[in-house]
This record gives sequence, C-alpha cells and structure tokens, in this order.
Amino acid sequence: MKVVLQNLTKIFPSRNKKSNEEVVAVNDFTFTIPDGKLIGLLGPSGCGKSTTLYMISGLQKPSGGQIFFGDEDVTELSAENRGVGLVFQNYALYPHMTVKQNILFPLQNLRGEDKLSKEEMLERAYTAAKLVQIDELMDRKPSELSGGQQQRVAIARALVKMPKVLLLDEPLSNLDARLRLQTREEIRRIQKETGITTIFVTHDQEEAMSISDMIVVMKLGVVQQIGKPQDVYDDPTNLFVAKFLGTPPINVFEGKVAGGKLYLDGVEVLDVPGVADQDVTVGIRPEGFTLDENGPMVCGLNSVEVMGRDVSVVSTHPASVNSVIRSIIDADNKVAAAETVSYSLKPHKVFLFSKQDESRIYFDI
Repeated sequence: MKVVLQNLTKIFPSRNKKSNEEVVAVNDFTFTIPDGKLIGLLGPSGCGKSTTLYMISGLQKPSGGQIFFGDEDVTELSAENRGVGLVFQNYALYPHMTVKQNILFPLQNLRGEDKLSKEEMLERAYTAAKLVQIDELMDRKPSELSGGQQQRVAIARALVKMPKVLLLDEPLSNLDARLRLQTREEIRRIQKETGITTIFVTHDQEEAMSISDMIVVMKLGVVQQIGKPQDVYDDPTNLFVAKFLGTPPINVFEGKVAGGKLYLDGVEVLDVPGVADQDVTVGIRPEGFTLDENGPMVCGLNSVEVMGRDVSVVSTHPASVNSVIRSIIDADNKVAAAETVSYSLKPHKVFLFSKQDESRIYFDI
C-alpha cells in the first residue's frame, strides 16, 4: 500500500500561558512512501517523528495537510478503519492474557462483514505467531517472556489483522544491545516476507540505516533529507544530517577556503575547486583520513584503540570543534608511537558547510 503525505502539519497549543506560543511538531511534511518498502523516520527526541506516525495511524488529527493510502484520502478516517497495525515502544500487552489471547484480541473485535469464525481467528493467530517464531509460546503470559519475545508478540498482534500499513514506534528501545540487533534483523525479515509497507520510528541512526529502504531525517518538525541510507550518509545536505548519521560521529572543524584551497589552522589540507573564498565549517568522516607521514594534516596523538579489523586513532587538532578527533584506519596500518600523527584526506569524505545556515557547499572532486 502506497502512503502519500501531502503538506502534513501538526500544531499543538501552547502550555505556557505567558508566551501563548504554539508548538509546531510537524511542519509541511510531503513524502510518498512506496508500496512494500520499509521507511525509517529518524531524528532526535522532539523532532516530530512519532507525531507523524500517530497522524498516519489516525491516533492524532493533522492541523493541516492530507494522508492517502493508495488513492483513498484517509485524513478524516478513524484509526480503527484505516487498516493499520501499530507496535508501541512499551509493547502494550495485556498482562492477564496469554500470548494467544493477546494476538487474538484484535480479531475478536471485528464486526459485520469483517467478523471471523473461531477457526479462522485461530488460523490467523498461529500464522502470525509462526512468522515471528513464537508459536511455541502461545500459552504463556507476558510476564513469562523475555523483552525480545514480548516485542514479537506485539508485532504478531499487529500483523494478525493483515494491515495495509505496519507502524513501529521505537520498537527496540527497551531491548539490550544483542536483542536489538537480533530483533531488527527479524523485523526486516518479516517485512520482506509479508511485503507490508512499514514505517519505523527510531532515534538510533544505526538501527534505521541497517534495515530501511529509505530514511527520512527530521529536526524540529522539519524534514532535513530523504533518501537511501547510504546515499544520505555519503551526501548529507546540511551539517545536522552529517552530524546525526555515523558511528563514530563525523569530525567537525573550523576552516577557511581561499583560492580554491581548504585551510585548517592556517595549513592547506585539500583542494576544493569551485568554492568561493569564505570561512566554512568542515566535516570529515572518521574513515576519511589516510595515514601519511608527509600528509598536510598533523594532529596530536592521544591514543590508539584496536577494534579488530580496524584501528581507531584518537587525536587532537587546533581547528577541531570537538575535544578529540576519531580516525578509523585499517588494522594493517601501524601507527608509530610518537607525539603526532599525520594524515592526507579523502576528498569524498570531506564536507564543507556554510557558516550562515549550515547548508552544504559542494566542490569538484
């Protein structure tokens, strides 16, 4: 099911009686979510991603704009009539019910021509349970399950209605690191098997990038960038997106462009043809550094952290905005024990941003 958002806006009234200033949670969001794709809504707390999800589900009414499922305008349609499956952050399972009863519950509330026989309901419940691999746990109560198993029950309960759209609100945030990895792989597998259009809300950029077909990066209710995860990482449209994506995060410097050259702390480090002379903010991905004893970028060496196949070099530089710089290099490269370490830079891993509005400044590579 294709989902179309047209100029979607949500404004909450002010809770501050003195200022009486309204809060714009989502501002003029326009996007078409292709049929059968998994889309990640990504951003920090308060960026409007969950509000967007709740407007799509029908739990919140937009202040402006329209929502279409396929060609049907569902903007004014109630949540129960939209055909969505919603999985909450806290699972929202009924503690007094068994797994089977929790999964069956949405089907037992169907009325009219949608009403199913007991046999049909059981068949659907077991099909959904097998899909998320909990069919052997059907007689247990939620309290007898691990966090990951409870999450699977919540997903099965959402899938049992055969929804047109599956909505996941921070579904992994209550799980430990190992379970998060396992469960996000399961979500991707289930989405691929069912082909259901899925919208996944998270503040964890690694989570979103690993399983999404496309990501939508948001800040203060405004969409910053939409694209395939790798494309957004490789080609951020502004400083916020560049800083939000990436582990370790991008290294940020104060720089200056003069005569088509980039200078950090007065030292020429890279050719940036086509860029006008100006002060700039510079972002360099951790993998954008190449060990080079004759390299122009000389940093103070703090420590070397061995991570198996890679090595993380922690250093400092006078132009760095951050207290330290993290450079990721291949473990085959040996870092000499010294007070400084020198690098040359990979041009496609270096980004320039305007000092005025933090927008991207492009240069010829």
